[in-house]
Amino acid sequence: MRICIVGAGAIGGYVGARLALAGEHVTLIARGAHLAAIQQHGLALETAGQREVAWPALATSDMAAAGTHDLVIAAVKAQSLPALAPAMRALYHENTIVLPMQNGIPWWYFHKHGGQYEGQRVAAVDPDGILVTTIEPERVIGCVVYPAAELTGPGIVRHIEGNRFALGELDGTKTARLQAIAQIFNRAGLKAPIRTRIRNELWVKLWGNLAFNPISALTRATLAQIGTYPPTRALATATMAEAQSIAAQLGIEFGITIEQRIAGATDVGAHKTSMLQDIEAGRTTEIDALVGAVAELGRLVGVATPHIDALYACVKLLEQQVAAQRATTNS
Repeated sequence: MRICIVGAGAIGGYVGARLALAGEHVTLIARGAHLAAIQQHGLALETAGQREVAWPALATSDMAAAGTHDLVIAAVKAQSLPALAPAMRALYHENTIVLPMQNGIPWWYFHKHGGQYEGQRVAAVDPDGILVTTIEPERVIGCVVYPAAELTGPGIVRHIEGNRFALGELDGTKTARLQAIAQIFNRAGLKAPIRTRIRNELWVKLWGNLAFNPISALTRATLAQIGTYPPTRALATATMAEAQSIAAQLGIEFGITIEQRIAGATDVGAHKTSMLQDIEAGRTTEIDALVGAVAELGRLVGVATPHIDALYACVKLLEQQVAAQRATTNS
């Protein structure tokens, strides 16, 4: 199977390196110094003190020149995908599968969902309808990403923890293509459990992220600090309760309680969320996919979201301030 990783950053680089080391035909789409380092020295993967170097079949910034692939893994953040989606079509043949690896509510959420919301567009993550028109839902297999990784330098990915990527067809069926991808991931040392209700798993991960990420971005606090300080723990609880009410209207079942989810996040310890890291680095955040989209679904199903709305508004303003400061610094 010819596999292309669009966005060979931390997670994309980790997946691409594992697949290439397992002997798969892998193309990496990257840019800048990171791409140059991969082309010259390979992609270094550091895990638990060990270092391996993966050599992709091709590393390029030009999707049009890469040719068609059987599987395209979109490993960019949700806010970056609409700008890349039209160019990604150069990677597709008639039966190409697309595996999006974004956090939060995905653009495909209501495709093959069934019921009254079938085909509903999630404007927060696909504001102009670019994704729904350039990535056919028939191509998509859902994915929930659990590993943590980081780029420590050009061409170098450090794997921090986890190796699980839950996979599922949007309609819940166990297809041959789904099982083939799971087998490829498993052979590469990546756990790929198949889920018949991929949206359930998506919500469980999102549940904590939609509360802890914005609170951390606004307060600069770690997971442990948010979870052990009573006022922020209460804010997280209220935010997650709103999300649970929305999810219930969409037929989602949570296998754990809010307290268990908060305890799990708190136990991670002195960890900065990805949203806080993005703010500190002057980057845009996943606020629309993690929080704005949930507020949108709340309006859709008639559930009030005062806590979610407040966190969304504050982080969006913070993003504007960070962008303005970056523009002033670079001018």
